[in-house]
Amino acid sequence: MPQLVTATDTLLLTAVLSYLLGSIPFGVLVTRALGLGDLRRIGSGNIGATNVLRTGNKGAALATLLLDGAKGAVAVLLARAIVGAEDAAQVAALAAFLGHLYPVWLGFRGGKGVATFLGTLLALAWPVGLAACATWLAAAALTRMSSAAALIAAATSPVWLWTFGQGRLLVLVILLTLLIYIRHAANIARIRSGTEPKIGAKKG
Repeated sequence: MPQLVTATDTLLLTAVLSYLLGSIPFGVLVTRALGLGDLRRIGSGNIGATNVLRTGNKGAALATLLLDGAKGAVAVLLARAIVGAEDAAQVAALAAFLGHLYPVWLGFRGGKGVATFLGTLLALAWPVGLAACATWLAAAALTRMSSAAALIAAATSPVWLWTFGQGRLLVLVILLTLLIYIRHAANIARIRSGTEPKIGAKKG
């Protein structure tokens, strides 16, 4: 956990601005711009890249994935560059992540945070972020389930923190991981029952 060295009002402003950045629903905006319909009425109704893929437009899904990841990374990088302190960077990461999960623009009904989680990790400590991304890819290839890959990548992220000597991020990453598991509660139930949709499925 980083030492709190930044003024409280600066941290609060960082949190608010990062939350607003994180709350931009890129999945909804991308599908609407491409005439693919209202993402919240497609497939699972989730606003993330996995559900965008259910429209059949791989380009839209990739754009959503990159944009959702970028907003987490940008929030961290801006906080680090402007405020110049690690506590502000971690506050930005948490706030952007919460913005994606609970966006004010969509009645606080957002995504599950996987891409934003990976984006914040890449910005906070890129070796950890790359390892988490590789873990997601390997798990997705093995399970063919985006949700399972996300849960595995999140659960193993503390191991990568230890491997790369980034213990300062442990409290933050554990908190983000818990939120990911909470947001994936329904997915976990479907995984256990064998009914979780595979990657690329148009329904579920």
